[in-house]
Amino acid sequence: MKKIGFLSFGHWSSAPYSETRTAADFLHQSIDLAVAAEELGVDGAYFRVHHFARQAGSPFPLLAAIGARTERIEIGTGVIDMRYENPMYMAEDAGAADLIAGGRLQLGVSRGSPEQVIEGWRYFGFAPGEGDSDADMARRHTETFLEVIEGRGFAQPNPRPMFPNPPGLLRIEPHSEGLRERIWWGSGSDATAVWAAGLGMNLQSSTLKNDETGEPLHVQQRKQIETYRRAWAEAGHDRPPRVSVSRSIFALTDDVDRAYFGRDRDSRDQIGMIDETTRAIFGRSYAAEPEELVKQLADDEAIQAADTLLLTIPNQLGVDYNVHVLENILTHVAPELGWR
Repeated sequence: MKKIGFLSFGHWSSAPYSETRTAADFLHQSIDLAVAAEELGVDGAYFRVHHFARQAGSPFPLLAAIGARTERIEIGTGVIDMRYENPMYMAEDAGAADLIAGGRLQLGVSRGSPEQVIEGWRYFGFAPGEGDSDADMARRHTETFLEVIEGRGFAQPNPRPMFPNPPGLLRIEPHSEGLRERIWWGSGSDATAVWAAGLGMNLQSSTLKNDETGEPLHVQQRKQIETYRRAWAEAGHDRPPRVSVSRSIFALTDDVDRAYFGRDRDSRDQIGMIDETTRAIFGRSYAAEPEELVKQLADDEAIQAADTLLLTIPNQLGVDYNVHVLENILTHVAPELGWR
């Protein structure tokens, strides 16, 4: 059995083809899609976070709204860029959203990817410390966030408070029990996967990874997952970790599918530079008739190694079409591969 969720980048635009023309369209459609996905039997509704872009930027209102409208589906991110986050305020937002959802939040966090503006985190009031990089700052914010959502008191209470305090040091409120075990790190390298394992975070590996060996993406990811799980075992955590990989997968079952995604039949991994020094590998898309798609996916070593698969969706094609995309996978692909 494998958990299957969708991952939306939350684009909106006024382009003629777009069914998602405004930010309001994206938000309302995302709630509707999560409700419909839950009815289909999809396991997770996840959203990518980008700042200074016409995409999902502030995830917690959306996650809370989905939590209030659904009952079972996991609700998460893939990923929140921790360079931009105040860990204390984020802990309050995350605790509230998780309580609304009844403990279904699955938060993916990371250093983030190259952004729309130069050092955008500076506009949010953050800067790396002396001798640190922005990646160091993201990891520091993450460590603080993980510490405060544990629920232990750390703040000295005012001897003359406005309202009575419980005894002892005070913690961030609202606190949601169990949230600490549902934080994921979006890892682009083997080294950060090991770091995440040491801190007891689950692992998200996307369609983009540092090209560390020159092998196909799915092979590098499978090795990254193995490295992560070894590090987890060595850290001695008392629960099993979770691991997700992201893929663009389209079962071509009608002429509309073929018109949209038939050109991706011959998709291959691509190599590129995500900054001046980092060579990255970008994963292929999968698009084929269901029988052929099953054969291709059976050879994807990272999908086989992961317990959770996040399907990237073309959110601007509207709720109905994305329900069709997800239903195709659940109906024609997942059972043949033993995922259902």
